[in-house]
Amino acid sequence: MTPIGTFYGDAVYKYDAPRQGRLFAGHPGRIVLNAGQNFETALRDLDGFERIWVIFLFHENEGWRPTTRPPVPPKGKDRVGTFASRSPYRPNPIGLSCVRLLKIEGLTLFIDEADLLNGTPVLDIKPYIPMADAFPDAKAGWVEEQEGDLWTICTEDAFVVRNRWIAEHGGFDLESFARVQLSRGNFSKNLFDSTRRRLTLDENAKKGVLAYRTFRIHFGYDEASRKVILRHVASGYTPEELKTGVEDRYGDKQLHREFIALFG
Repeated sequence: MTPIGTFYGDAVYKYDAPRQGRLFAGHPGRIVLNAGQNFETALRDLDGFERIWVIFLFHENEGWRPTTRPPVPPKGKDRVGTFASRSPYRPNPIGLSCVRLLKIEGLTLFIDEADLLNGTPVLDIKPYIPMADAFPDAKAGWVEEQEGDLWTICTEDAFVVRNRWIAEHGGFDLESFARVQLSRGNFSKNLFDSTRRRLTLDENAKKGVLAYRTFRIHFGYDEASRKVILRHVASGYTPEELKTGVEDRYGDKQLHREFIALFG
């Protein structure tokens, strides 16, 4: 098989992307198909569909795992079999996502509700047909036990202002990322997957810090109301690391200097 194109979006690391795209709108991107293969004709009539299936490669995987630990495991279990999960670590690293099709311009498909990483090779595109593809009454195994586990995500003014500035100057949305990572939190049992979410918790103070690249999202939470409050954003760099001339591995230190100058 040969990729027919590439997905481009703002999710660079695995913890940037939502686990299931349609649960968290606001993760747009675009699929750019390869030129010179008559894909313009292959796209004919697709613009009448609201959703499409995207078949792609998990291009950053290294090997596979027979079991996986879901973000919220089933009751009484820590892991489930890979074939009973949506884990990306599969014998053949093939992914399948149903995304919203916004528009088509030439060889570019603009989509939303995407859970793909930037640079993902796309293998195929198929239309989503509700009468053939939707089975709303089908049993969902252990996943059904997790329904209703969503927490409410709230924002304080300090977070909103800082996030808006970062979105305008850095091009990524920390609120969307936080909603993806924190909306299924079970803080009392600390079910967060630290390898995926880069999370630290202070259970006594009912607060935590969630890392997104080199920024840190500070939040509080209340178990009784099942609510997470996004309070503010801070730089993850130390003053020493932000000195001029120090290695800028991620190419974002000037962004952080300007952020700190405004918000401290």
